Amino acid sequence: MKEIKGLGQVFVSRKMAALLLLGLASGLPLYLIGLTLKAWMTEEKVDLAAIGWFGLTSLPYSLKFLWSPFLDRFTLPFLGRRRGWLLLTQIALMIAIALMGFQQPKQALQFLAINAIIIAFISATQDIAADAYRTDVLTPLEMGAGAAIWILGYRIGLLVASALALILADRLPWSSVYLIMAGTMGIGIFATLFAPEPKEISPPASLTEAVFLPFGEFFQRKGVMRGLLILLFITLYKLGDALLSNMTTPFLLQTGFSKTDIGAIQVGMGLIATIVGALAGGSILSRIGINRSLWVFGILQAVSNLAYFSLAYLGKNYQAMVLAINIEQFCGGLGTAAFVAFLMSLCNQRFSATQYALLSSLMAVSRDILSAPGGAIAAVTGWSTFFLITIVAAVPGLFLLPVFAPWNSPIEAMPRPGLDQENEDLWETK
Repeated sequence: MKEIKGLGQVFVSRKMAALLLLGLASGLPLYLIGLTLKAWMTEEKVDLAAIGWFGLTSLPYSLKFLWSPFLDRFTLPFLGRRRGWLLLTQIALMIAIALMGFQQPKQALQFLAINAIIIAFISATQDIAADAYRTDVLTPLEMGAGAAIWILGYRIGLLVASALALILADRLPWSSVYLIMAGTMGIGIFATLFAPEPKEISPPASLTEAVFLPFGEFFQRKGVMRGLLILLFITLYKLGDALLSNMTTPFLLQTGFSKTDIGAIQVGMGLIATIVGALAGGSILSRIGINRSLWVFGILQAVSNLAYFSLAYLGKNYQAMVLAINIEQFCGGLGTAAFVAFLMSLCNQRFSATQYALLSSLMAVSRDILSAPGGAIAAVTGWSTFFLITIVAAVPGLFLLPVFAPWNSPIEAMPRPGLDQENEDLWETK
């Protein structure tokens, strides 16, 4: 009972409330220059080719590691090393999103694109600061809960920027919708002012140090070979999940399900399953540690793809569809909670902005690049075989776990760099 009470206190705290709202502010801009913006452009009868090219406006999210050293090196003269950058980017986002409401997609497409790129750049910068803040403020005991709460907030932000924005757009002009979404960024500003300040860590002495030391420090701490294996693991751990996620919508459409079915079940119900999975993953991780969570959730994440294999065999079966989506999304939420906590555990607090941006960029390689051939593979093999291939694709990442995350020697036994001695005992295995 005492352990359960302690875990509850981890989840219910000022720190976690701040992370929930900061996660929402982090997720909100993404769909406002993606799914929701494309709906507006479609309604304005913008050329489909131009709508497709607008996908490139999100490129700053993949390149954010290039300017992340600036946030490690320079501290703004208000609200500390991380919260100062958060406040600045959130105010800038509020202005940039509001300006989007005054654009004319049909008449001045180039200005709309510039506005979207500016939002993506500022939003990616907010993500750098937010990821660094989350990494710095959480103790090892709180990492599982913190990762889960963050994912919950981020998903709510996506939901507000998509479902709520589209519902409003049926009743209000698009300009009003974007002005309302701009006002919603005030939640992030409140969270930044409300959030507790992480313990002060001395930043790099120069910009050169901020650029080069994060690499050197990581490999010095982990060793060259071990460090490279960790980077390879980060790239491969969610590959099977990424391959499947990239092709679920085409599969469901080809199987005969309607767009309404997919929207209601995959987007709506699937989102809830992901949130529940992330929260459950954070709770379990707080009990069994990061290493064992990577093992358990990684295996479940891979095996859950069998649900789609079964659906491919059964065909258009609504019960099987609901089960497949919920099982896969729930297990994906479990794996994401463990993975985010693992990435945070690898960062030195002096360079957490740069190191987390680099590590999360490797995760994006799997999501955006290695999963890209999924359609070609499915076309050659057929859906049933493709889903079996997605399970096989998850195996290389799992094979790397014994190297740096052995089951009986949890990663938590090693102090995270940048923590003081008072917190180091939290890494010890119970």
